[in-house]
Amino acid sequence: MREQIEQEARAARAAVAALDDEGVTRALARAVELVRTQRSAIDAANDADLAAAATLDEGLRDRLRLDTEALADQLAQLVELPPLERVEDGWELDDGLHVEVRRIPIGVVAANFEARPNVAVDVAGQLLKSLNGGILRTGGAALRTVTVLIDDVLRPALADAGLPPEAIGLVRAPEHDGARLLVSLPHVLPLVILRGSGETTAMLAREAARHGVRVLAHAEGGGVLYVHRAADPAKVDELVRASLDRLGVCNRLNLLLVDDDALVPHDALQGFELRDDLREWANEPDRIASVTVRVVGGVEDAVRVANDETSGLAASIVTEDESAARAFLDSYRGTAAYWNATTRLTDGFKLTGSPETGINVDRVPGPRGPVTYRDLYLRQYRVTP
Repeated sequence: MREQIEQEARAARAAVAALDDEGVTRALARAVELVRTQRSAIDAANDADLAAAATLDEGLRDRLRLDTEALADQLAQLVELPPLERVEDGWELDDGLHVEVRRIPIGVVAANFEARPNVAVDVAGQLLKSLNGGILRTGGAALRTVTVLIDDVLRPALADAGLPPEAIGLVRAPEHDGARLLVSLPHVLPLVILRGSGETTAMLAREAARHGVRVLAHAEGGGVLYVHRAADPAKVDELVRASLDRLGVCNRLNLLLVDDDALVPHDALQGFELRDDLREWANEPDRIASVTVRVVGGVEDAVRVANDETSGLAASIVTEDESAARAFLDSYRGTAAYWNATTRLTDGFKLTGSPETGINVDRVPGPRGPVTYRDLYLRQYRVTP
């Protein structure tokens, strides 16, 4: 497996030199057509994956289920987005030399993601749009579907556009060792995007650090909804329901903070188990229909909990008091902050119009929040006469 990954990574690195914005646009447009013409093969593979995963919980099966028409529509919208602007800034030095700050491709980026087949196209599309190559690895439950998407859609689309199909590679074995290998090959894969469960992602991030591989990690998350004492109960009901429309996604309501004198319509939480221990319930198969509820003493207390006891994925305040809302928004340090809106909006496509490679919650400079093709570059200073 190591030899196969290294070979695919080297082939992708060689292919990157041939990528250009016009060619990638043609390839992605062709991929839209192929998703639709190859729909039967894609759906058959997805049906087989779902049948083999009959014992998985409904949250995992929800992520595994692929909507091919929605996938094609999303790809079509990606085609229409402008290429990454290559010149970031520029100025003249005292001696007359010109300095230009440019965004250049990273090269080949690996991505390890959950058994969610649409992510394969989301990630590959973002990498290609930023003129990078990629090596993808998905959870074994989605491998049939992802293999068809790579072999019958993405690679033929690249070839039809006159580009090397090797720009996108795939780890074709379901064993977990494939993920460990992705983060241990800095000579060919210097950057790896990690998505999935918190425990697995944390382990892979530690392994990557040991080998000198950089990661963009999206692990445990979960949305925070804070019901302020000045919240409109009807709005609370609306936002709670909107935040729980899907279970197996990281941006759904995970932690409900409530002022001690605020009102929460119980009907909105019907069917959910209310807990007092704060965990990422979307990753707990036996407790996936759970929400942590905690009473807080006001804005300052709510912000403290959201900042100190959660991953910092997203938090929303529900209130009609503008000063309270501003205080919450100004103090929360997470990747996305909302006022009278659902944390389900914490999604690359919904916020930026572009699919994401993941949501990075690191508290260091660099890409943060939904990571799209606009973030996948290296900065280069170019000095010319």
